[in-house]
Amino acid sequence: MAQNITPAITPEGSLTRYLQEIRKFPMLKPEEEFMLAKAWTEHEDSEAAHKLVTSHLRLVAKIAMGYRGYGLPVGELISEGNVGMMQAVKRFDPDRGFRLATYAMWWIRASIQEYILRSWSLVKIGTTAAQKKLFFNLRRVKGQIQAIDDGDLHPDHVSEIATRLDVSENDVVQMNRRMAGADHSLNAPMRADAEGEWMDWLEDENAVDQETAYANDEELDNRRALMADAMQGLNEREQHILTERRLKDSPATLEDLSKVYNISRERVRQIEVRAFEKLQKSMQDAALADGTMTIDQE
Repeated sequence: MAQNITPAITPEGSLTRYLQEIRKFPMLKPEEEFMLAKAWTEHEDSEAAHKLVTSHLRLVAKIAMGYRGYGLPVGELISEGNVGMMQAVKRFDPDRGFRLATYAMWWIRASIQEYILRSWSLVKIGTTAAQKKLFFNLRRVKGQIQAIDDGDLHPDHVSEIATRLDVSENDVVQMNRRMAGADHSLNAPMRADAEGEWMDWLEDENAVDQETAYANDEELDNRRALMADAMQGLNEREQHILTERRLKDSPATLEDLSKVYNISRERVRQIEVRAFEKLQKSMQDAALADGTMTIDQE
């Protein structure tokens, strides 16, 4: 698929103008979306792919706006989200019966989050899903429990955050310190009377050759595809509950969802757990069938 099929935010342009431009692209009706998706998957119709992408640019912008609190330009967040949107269109299977927006949301969020993680020089995370979850939810939870401060968190707050996000207390303390710290220039002198810079003393502990880096990127793409495809194996209620509980920056409470579906909070919890188990199994089965990767048990 062509990579230049969407409007772009240029240095000469503005976010307001971009948002005005993308409103010109019409939303698609279900049947129209289905036919366009079939045209792309069966005939690689680039015009059909263009319409699918541009009709969802407002969705990308809306999701990107939710990540403004990380200090990165909104235009860049949107651009990364658009890359995820194009990947979603490329892999979307209309015969599974779900709308493109449901499928694309996974790709958009993944692209934006990976960009944020790459851009935060003081946060060396990404080794586990739990650490990523902590990074993207710590600020919100601190606000909920009124734990906003300039220093270390109170032990009671550390314990509550660790429980809510299912991570260790030490992870909470370390992440809070990293996110509260300030970035320093690597070109700054080590001492006022010295010529050496901090950068001179850095050693790349994770240096990899291009082949290894490419393989890692390819595996990440495969994992993303497995997850997005597995989501389409869930019914609409399972998708919605799992998304609201585990994929949103501000997860819905059991109470909120129990009111939406007129069921008990315990029933919502059961559906969430069952949906997650189904998602995990589907990904594992697909990975084993593919034979090119393995899925770690988180």
